[in-house]
Amino acid sequence: MPASDASRSFIPLSIAVLTVSDTRRPEDDRSGDTLVQRLTDAGHRLAARAIVPDEVAAIRTQVEAWSRDPGIDVVITTGGTGFTGRDVTPEALEPLFEKRMDGFSAVFHRISYDKIGTSTLQSRATAGVVNATYVFVLPGSPGACKDAWDGILAQQLDYRHRPCNFVEIMPRLDEHLRRGASVVA
Repeated sequence: MPASDASRSFIPLSIAVLTVSDTRRPEDDRSGDTLVQRLTDAGHRLAARAIVPDEVAAIRTQVEAWSRDPGIDVVITTGGTGFTGRDVTPEALEPLFEKRMDGFSAVFHRISYDKIGTSTLQSRATAGVVNATYVFVLPGSPGACKDAWDGILAQQLDYRHRPCNFVEIMPRLDEHLRRGASVVA
């Protein structure tokens, strides 16, 4: 049964939040605000925050830049996961994934189904690893951001969470990159 290990110290992570929207501005970005509030309440640091339009190049450029920044451990995006023509966040980011996190989508949809039923099918939430940085791609509603944080990310981004968590494997995320570099060298 999942639990918190009191013998372990909390390790704050540096998390960047990206809102993907053609209409949001800093003063009305409720989904971004929701994520920032939850991550800082949990003890993590907001490393960066931005809003980009629903355009593949803009999304990809921002996430790639953050994934190369050694001061950023995690990127969380919100918006652009639906089915309309402008919803392109998965198309922008999934090609960058070195490793896909299929379980994230499955668990997100399980949690979402309990709240909104079959409407969860209208989200293409996804996650993966880009340049040894976790990237979580969430829908653009504050409710979906709450569900993803409260139901998945709060535990998996907490080093004390047992039986396992993402924090404890962070030092090894780029093993395949280092191994490939040493073979070429």
